Amino acid sequence: MPTLPTPSAIDPDRPTVVLLDRTLLQSAGGDRGLLVELSRVVALVGCGDPAEREPSPLLPLDLLSGFIPGDAAPGLLFAQLKGAFRHAATLVAERGARLREQQRHHELTELTGIGVALSTERDLLTVLDLILSQARRLTSSDAASLYLVDRDGGGNGEDGQPRTLRFMLSQNASLPNIPLTQFTVPIDHSSLSGYAAATGEPLVIADVYLLSDDVEYKQNRSFDEKFGYRTKSMLVIPMKTHRDEVVGVLQLINRKRHIDMRLTSPEAFEREVLSFDQRSVELVSALASQAAVAIENSLLYEDIERLFEGFVTAAVTAIESRDPTTHGHSGRVATMTVGIAEAVDRAGRGPYRGLRFNREQIREIRYAALLHDFGKVGVREQVLVKEKKLYPANLDVIMRRLDFLVQAAELDFERGRAQHLLECGRTGYDEAVRRLEERRRRQQHELEQWRQAVIRANEPTILPEGDFEELARLAERRYRDVSGAEQLLITPDELRLLSIRKGTLDEQERREIESHVSHTYRFLQQIPWTRELKGIPDIAYGHHEKLDGSGYPRQVRGGAIPVQARMMTISDIYDALTATDRPYKRAVSATQALDILADEAKSGMLDRDLLDTFVEARIFETVVREG
Repeated sequence: MPTLPTPSAIDPDRPTVVLLDRTLLQSAGGDRGLLVELSRVVALVGCGDPAEREPSPLLPLDLLSGFIPGDAAPGLLFAQLKGAFRHAATLVAERGARLREQQRHHELTELTGIGVALSTERDLLTVLDLILSQARRLTSSDAASLYLVDRDGGGNGEDGQPRTLRFMLSQNASLPNIPLTQFTVPIDHSSLSGYAAATGEPLVIADVYLLSDDVEYKQNRSFDEKFGYRTKSMLVIPMKTHRDEVVGVLQLINRKRHIDMRLTSPEAFEREVLSFDQRSVELVSALASQAAVAIENSLLYEDIERLFEGFVTAAVTAIESRDPTTHGHSGRVATMTVGIAEAVDRAGRGPYRGLRFNREQIREIRYAALLHDFGKVGVREQVLVKEKKLYPANLDVIMRRLDFLVQAAELDFERGRAQHLLECGRTGYDEAVRRLEERRRRQQHELEQWRQAVIRANEPTILPEGDFEELARLAERRYRDVSGAEQLLITPDELRLLSIRKGTLDEQERREIESHVSHTYRFLQQIPWTRELKGIPDIAYGHHEKLDGSGYPRQVRGGAIPVQARMMTISDIYDALTATDRPYKRAVSATQALDILADEAKSGMLDRDLLDTFVEARIFETVVREG
């Protein structure tokens, strides 16, 4: 060769010797760095001029594996070249060992990384997709599919074990847009995946179209025929837990020479597809073990989620069974609170710009909202469902007093008429009866006015309102009972209740209702929530607090109230204002409710930025009321 070769021009898998004579040395132009790099991949042998018994000072003596005089005898030449080739073979072996070590290190790093990724992911479909992607990458496979043991839909065999596999997911680099259709296959020896699941042993097949007639399993070619694909080499690995239980089957298809090459023609399949080697089996087996644990954990996590969902559903049912008039309230509050959180996550404003909620945090918010009123189970039912300011029995007592006075008026009429007949006979009788009837009508009219005044005063109001002067005058009225004793028409306690200016509850009853928040908090604290859901008690605890400290039960301010609780406060107030199923108050329109919320935000009670998000994203339109 006329010039010195570069290291990149050398076949790294072939032992190579370069005879470095004066011409090649001059072609290097004194570039020692090039010689150093070249000496790492080839054996350099110095070649002198005829009669030159020692290497020239121009030769890099420290890089040479030998020296040959220009007129060396054949024996010397052979001996030097033989030694040089042994050195070159050593370089190739060393380089191969180094590459294998690097590959093993890379594989271990990859498997470790995969294990970490699988251990942190909870969503089952994401776990399965990650398993397929990593298995294909480790083995340079064109396609892959994954089956899970069907514990629910396939039924169990006589031994109590599942008897079907469910096809869950597939990937195909050459056909990336294939629609996914789930199906099941029996766990037996009839199919490749069923055989691997039944025996617990891997299958390594060079060409599934060339299976011998004596094997039990067969390859279903319907996919190939439908999409024009050619399934050739396959590796089918059962995924087993540490208890040696098969949870699924991982199926890799068509290992390729070049991972980025798409298989789009028969020639490409023939040229690119390789058989899966033993190293592929080892790597995928290691991955399958990690995958089995990840799948088992994911399924367990799904079971826990279903358990939580069942518990929350039962808890909400318990709340609503005590107060049927609030049916659906917890669900609506949860829907709107989650809606605010998602709107903030998409485009938060003000101090919430950049605030993000992940899937677990959204679930935490939803559970807290669903359970925020659970403490009402600790409130007396008569207080919880109180529709009017007076309890029915108390109102009935007042109505009976009025009924007694009506009867007394009738009796007074009859007594007056009888007395006139006894004293005056028929003389002036008609005129006397007319006066008595007029007095009776006045009395009855007055009593009916009193009755209506009590009924009006007994009705609850939404905002502080009402003129109780008429009620105060009525409370001064007295009457004589059947024993002749003088009694108040309305007792002080009855007057106090009828004079309630907002809602139906007096101070003591209001404190009892407000105690439901503390009951809720203590109840939720007893539940061993997962790490992701541990904030539920604190979120629910703050849903009646106000930013200015006017809320309850702790009267905390501003930053002491979790942002999730501030969202729930807005949703809770809006739903309470617009609810049509509350017999103790009138429902207001959405516009009126938003105006009331805006007034509270202006006065510093509600979070203005969150309320703006609630309004602008029209979160209040996300709930549908029954009836």
